[in-house]
Amino acid sequence: MSEITKKTDRRIVRSKIALRESLLALMSQKPFTSISITEIVEFANYNRGTFYANYESKEDLLDDIISQLTDQLLQSFRAPYEHVEVFRIQELPAKSVMIFDHFYQNSSIYTTLMKSEVLPKLKEKMFNALKKITQEELFYPDQDNEIDQELLSIYSIHALLGLIFHWIESEFKYSPSYMQDQLIKMINWRPTSAKTVVRSTHD
Repeated sequence: MSEITKKTDRRIVRSKIALRESLLALMSQKPFTSISITEIVEFANYNRGTFYANYESKEDLLDDIISQLTDQLLQSFRAPYEHVEVFRIQELPAKSVMIFDHFYQNSSIYTTLMKSEVLPKLKEKMFNALKKITQEELFYPDQDNEIDQELLSIYSIHALLGLIFHWIESEFKYSPSYMQDQLIKMINWRPTSAKTVVRSTHD
């Protein structure tokens, strides 16, 4: 690769980072739908030509932000099992669960997106990505044949993302290590009964 090409590539990377940061900064102040491309480039100290050299629209820029987050999310999700042939869930150490670290390291971005009207888009993208890899990369040889694999995957992912988005909404009330530990305990918890506190209306 020539030195000129390297410099061009670095400029492209820098401009994309600046435009992504600009959009997120503006989204922390106003709705996505009311943000213009002119505002984005002025905030980033670039021009419209630079914007259109990288993106077709502000929606394309938003998709780039969400796609990058999703790719990082998948990388963190794979961390406990990507280097092993057999993934023993009951022996999973809490520190190997990297998904909470991903969200915590990107806390400012997720906080902004959580308060935005683009949140459904973010959730859908992440759900579909996690569903795809769980169905393609994880198989359970000892699973009860009566359990539908797709439904199990949907159930598990909704539970995980529900826990994570609650954590974000609480402004990261707990540390990533605490969340890791709690998730492992929840996965291994197998309740067989529950005491009720329901009282008859006739009492």
